[in-house]
Amino acid sequence: MDKHRTRAAVLAGVAGHVPPGTVTNAELEARLDTTDEWIRSRTGIAERHTVPPGTATRELAVEAGRLALKSAGRDSVDAVVLATATPDRLCPATAPEVAAALGLGPVAAHDVAAVCAGFLYALSSGVGAIAAGFAEQVLVIGAETFSAIVDPEDRNTAVIFGDAAGAVVLRAGDPDEPGAIGPIRLGSDGTHSDLIQIPAGGARQRSTGTVPEASDHHLQMQGRKVYRHAKERMTQAALDVLERSGWTVEDVDRLATHQANARISEAVADELGVPRDRVLSNIEHVGNTSAASLPLLLADSATEGRLRPDDRVLLAAFGGGLAWGAASLTWPDVTAFAAHTYRG
Repeated sequence: MDKHRTRAAVLAGVAGHVPPGTVTNAELEARLDTTDEWIRSRTGIAERHTVPPGTATRELAVEAGRLALKSAGRDSVDAVVLATATPDRLCPATAPEVAAALGLGPVAAHDVAAVCAGFLYALSSGVGAIAAGFAEQVLVIGAETFSAIVDPEDRNTAVIFGDAAGAVVLRAGDPDEPGAIGPIRLGSDGTHSDLIQIPAGGARQRSTGTVPEASDHHLQMQGRKVYRHAKERMTQAALDVLERSGWTVEDVDRLATHQANARISEAVADELGVPRDRVLSNIEHVGNTSAASLPLLLADSATEGRLRPDDRVLLAAFGGGLAWGAASLTWPDVTAFAAHTYRG
């Protein structure tokens, strides 16, 4: 535990939410140059969930937030932090609308944009607000509707991404109690910002006065380079957090990585020396849900009994930016809510 911290943010509630619509590999196989075997062997994904027309990120965030508050036994917080790469609008932020929809009143609310690493960045913001005394309890949400930004005809991205939301409630507490968020390590490298991007729609493109190509409005990703950076960055951040936590690799009961790709999660575990049977995963049923990935994974794992009180959990995430992070905590005795079921 960080010896300089005297007041900690403690995880008091966790929940996940996925929309009911699913896109199976068989459906993608019927319209793209791909196969179920190729998708499973390259990504570990069997299906992903998508929102119906007219549903946006706010609705997913509100449902996950509502369930997380229920999990924590609370009906109020002092702040809301929403991690998302798919805000409902470029301006304003989505978080204030989420807070209003949850009936939380005029609390502080803001978005965090760090793509697939967004949840750990938002978690850091919540931890900082509590540590500084700005807040006693914070709702941290990761929510995404990537179906709105992925080209359905792009085999490189359409098979990977899905829509979902996850959320945790943090409360002020003691650094030594279960659930206390331990050291957090964050990093970035903007020299590789083109590896994961949507070229059109931002000030850089608009300021040129040119009309973008239709494909520039969709997510573009250079998968092979992303794989290498993801493995290296998450591994190093996780090692840094282990050292700052005073843990060894053998102390880690569960490794929870951003669900980008099953091969990346396994590669990070192998690099760290964490046995694969300690690696949490739900990517088979949800795909890559970006900022929603980690809280959804925690909620699913806790409800399914794969994550138990007193488990030492190491978290790691990586995404566009490039941005990455890692964190640790000892899992608390909380009742997680994941009001969804997956196919067999």
